[in-house]
Amino acid sequence: MPKPAKNSGLKKGAAARPKPLVRAAKPERRAKAAVARGGNGAPVARVTRETEVRGTETRVERHVEPPPKPTVPDVDRTTNRGRYVYCIIRASQPLRFGHIGMDEQSPEVYTINYRDMSAVVSDVPIAPLDSTRENVLAHERVNETVMRDHTVIPMSFGTIFKTRDDIGELLRSAYDAFADVLSKMQDKLEFGLKVLWDRDEIVKAIEQEDEDIHRLKTEISSQKGSTYFARMQYGRLIDAALQQRSERYVSEFLQRLRDVSVASRVNKAIGDKMIMNAAFLVQREQEPAFDRRIKDIASNYDKLTFKYTGPWPPYNFVNIRLKLERAGQH
Repeated sequence: MPKPAKNSGLKKGAAARPKPLVRAAKPERRAKAAVARGGNGAPVARVTRETEVRGTETRVERHVEPPPKPTVPDVDRTTNRGRYVYCIIRASQPLRFGHIGMDEQSPEVYTINYRDMSAVVSDVPIAPLDSTRENVLAHERVNETVMRDHTVIPMSFGTIFKTRDDIGELLRSAYDAFADVLSKMQDKLEFGLKVLWDRDEIVKAIEQEDEDIHRLKTEISSQKGSTYFARMQYGRLIDAALQQRSERYVSEFLQRLRDVSVASRVNKAIGDKMIMNAAFLVQREQEPAFDRRIKDIASNYDKLTFKYTGPWPPYNFVNIRLKLERAGQH
């Protein structure tokens, strides 16, 4: 998941340069500390692998989004063209990743380098970029391609600079912050885990297991006349039991996944069915062990459904925020 480029060490007093459409200003100083505790990243877009486990049954789905076909630019690259930044990597030599960028006029993805730090970019028109499904998938496709061979710092969707010099200045002034994050994220991948339940099934189980709730349920069913107060008490007890059970599950799953992951982050659950929405940072070599542990946990809970996605760039565990400023603003 998003689930980001972000930063903590840009220095004041950069040399004079042409004004970009979008340029980096001084970042927030809390960035480095935020790396360790995690932060929200860019939108998680395309699922490279989605595994659903319910009880002992496992289904693995693979979704492949074909890259756009290479096209020959028919516009002047020097006119109203900016540089879209997908991610930051370590690379001292110029690299090219093929015609997989989001703009069909200039699909080639390449690097702009400063020392051993590189921004992965492609050329785009200087215009507001809509967060359409196609554009978000293109952003994620490039990050996924690059992360096969490199540790990446994923940039937030829609990060555009006007000139190569502006990107070079970003890499120079944020070099130490980027280097620190890349060192921490070396050979680490992010996986998303969602756990869902059928609320009605869980309520039925609670009614059978909890004596007070079972008694109230029976009383409501058999009582003639008003059952208002009994139903109110029953509702409060059910809500408390559901909350307690949900928290117990989440605590247990985090504990059991701790030794096969480097870090975890629990995000807000969405809807009534979801009880856990978490991201895990996993050492690349630990990926098979993490997969096995998820399936082992799921095999013991036939009333729960486990969905996990990845691998992703570390969207939830990198939090270097760039304050971006449009040209003409001071």
